[in-house]
Formats: sequence, structure tokens, C-alpha cells
Amino acid sequence: MKIFSVQRFGDVLAFRLGWSPVGRPMMTVNCYIAGGVLIDTGQPHMRDAVLPLVEDHHVTAVLLTHHHEDHSGNAAAIKEKYHLPVMGHSLTVAKMQRPYPILPYQHLMWGATKPLEMDPLDGVLEINHLQFTAIHTPGHSKDHTVFLESKHGWLFSGDIYLGDQIKYFRADEKIDDQIVSLKKMLTLEFDALFCAHNPRAKNGKRHLAAKLQYLEDFYGNVAGLADQGMDEKTIMAELRLEEQWLVKLMCFGNVSMKNMVRSVMRANEGQDFPSL
Repeated sequence: MKIFSVQRFGDVLAFRLGWSPVGRPMMTVNCYIAGGVLIDTGQPHMRDAVLPLVEDHHVTAVLLTHHHEDHSGNAAAIKEKYHLPVMGHSLTVAKMQRPYPILPYQHLMWGATKPLEMDPLDGVLEINHLQFTAIHTPGHSKDHTVFLESKHGWLFSGDIYLGDQIKYFRADEKIDDQIVSLKKMLTLEFDALFCAHNPRAKNGKRHLAAKLQYLEDFYGNVAGLADQGMDEKTIMAELRLEEQWLVKLMCFGNVSMKNMVRSVMRANEGQDFPSL
């Protein structure tokens, strides 16, 4: 089953994309077009829906918030077909230069990203009377970057927000880095928070502050119990943290609530834990 829908937020268009071999997709993702700039490119499985958007909406440049397949998945095809510049953080540029391994669920849900040569954008892109400022915000991934268009108060936030509260982490996410990144973002001037999975067209800063408060409270609660000598299982029981078992099983343990607990413990103790 495929999902493709369009929503307009003033001068910003959001394209919601989802794909599943059977039944309704477990997850959808939004890519955005503003002033002829495409922010993120959707998953490879939705290439037939994404490629026409470039021509239909006169796209002249592409920005990637990070390298994950549901964001970078069609960048190579867009560059190959339309010869447009694809830009992102220097870490994204390096990551996208060659194939990288992904887990079976990522192949199934999104498909593999094809490598491409990108242009680094660590400053400001001025294009079509808009100014997109790249701001490095690691935590969800090492290369994660948001793009601020300050004239209109738009913040294209990739996967750093997702929701006021969340129920799971990828195994490689770092909660301490996310907290620092969220604090950095809250110093910016914006109202619209164009998250890749949960856009907030108004009061975006309030929602971002709620996410920060949630993570700081979560960190404090888990770290406090860890300092008492409790292990992951005991901490989850003590805090009544419920695992999303369908998500965890489908993602082979790479996405789980336990990963959030582990991320706190890694940051709190300064030691590495197993990925799964």
C-alpha cells in the first residue's frame, strides 16, 4: 500500500509519503517544498511519486537534514535526472559518498539509499529570495541538521522533534546530544516547526520546549535510578516504561524504549552498551 498526500502550510508544501508491501504503512514521512527548495527526498520505495514533484514545483535545489533512508532516499535519482545541487552538512556529504549497511527492516520499510556526490552547506543558502541557515543538531544521528528560514519563521527540523513525548529511540541515538541540540534550537526565532513526521505549523517553539522538558525529565529519572545501582529492566519497571513490542520486533530491537534508557546510562556513566 502507498500513501501520498499533499498539505499546504502557507507558502510551504508538505508531501506525506508512506509505503508497505502489505497493509497500511507503519510510518510515513514528510518532505517539503518552499521557494523552489526541496527539503528531504522521501524513501526510495516512493521514488515514482517524488521525482515528478521536482518538475511540477520548479525545484532548483535540494537540502538533506540527514542521511537516513526516508530522508535521503531519492536524492541520487533527483540529481541524476534533473542535475540539481543536493546539499547538507559535511558529515552527510561524507556519509552519502558510498553505500552504507542498513538492517532488514530498513530495506523493507524504506529501501536503500543510492550514494551520490553532495555539496556541503554549513552556512546559509540564499535562493529565490529565501535564506536557509544550516544548523548542526546531532543526537538523532551524528549528521543531523535543521534548516531555519528566518524571514518567515520556518524551521525544517528533520527528526529531532517527532513529538512532545516519544516512546522509543534508535540504538544509535544519543539523548545527551539531543538535549543540547534542542536547547540550541530554542534560541532561534521561528513559529512553524516542519518536522518530517509530525509538522507543527503554529507554536512550534512551544512544542520543541515540551520535547526538551520531556527528555530532561526522562534523563533525570533514569540517571537517578541508575546511580542507585538499578539495571535497565529494573529501571523500566520502576518508571513503568512500556515497550512498543510491535515496533521493537519489526525493527529487530533497533528501535525501542530500552534504547532510550540505555542512551541515558551511556551518557551518565560514559561507557558503551550493546547496540541491540
